[in-house]
Amino acid sequence: MQARVSNPAMLLPGAFEAIQALMKTIHAADVPAETLELVHLRSSQINGCSFCAHYSSKQLKQLGCGDDRLWAVAAWRDAPFFTEAERVALELAEATTRVADRGDPVDDDLWQRVTAHYSEEQIAALTLMIGLSNLFNRVNAVTRQPAGQTF
Repeated sequence: MQARVSNPAMLLPGAFEAIQALMKTIHAADVPAETLELVHLRSSQINGCSFCAHYSSKQLKQLGCGDDRLWAVAAWRDAPFFTEAERVALELAEATTRVADRGDPVDDDLWQRVTAHYSEEQIAALTLMIGLSNLFNRVNAVTRQPAGQTF
């Protein structure tokens, strides 16, 4: 697959810098970097974004994520490699990514479990990371950014 255009964030003046500033803010919150990458990977898997899935997998490896965990992200519910907090974050990523699939994507039960593991600031960081992941996924799908490409 060949990209239709260059990465849009690189084409519009200030866009890349704005995204980088948001990423810096997200990573400044007290959420483990590995958890943020896990939700990014899960959203990217759901959306079929090969560029983001590849990139996120490489990031997770750099953070020390083992192969068992990395390979099991798509089947996290049945895999023993994740903490309860990570499971809740992955479930939040799925619910938020599939927002149109049900009337109340983040129901009270899920929200209660999220708030049992994360503070408001941490939830904000997770929510922004999931939203940004979905933005990346959609931009990459439209422009056909191939896995392994750098910008």
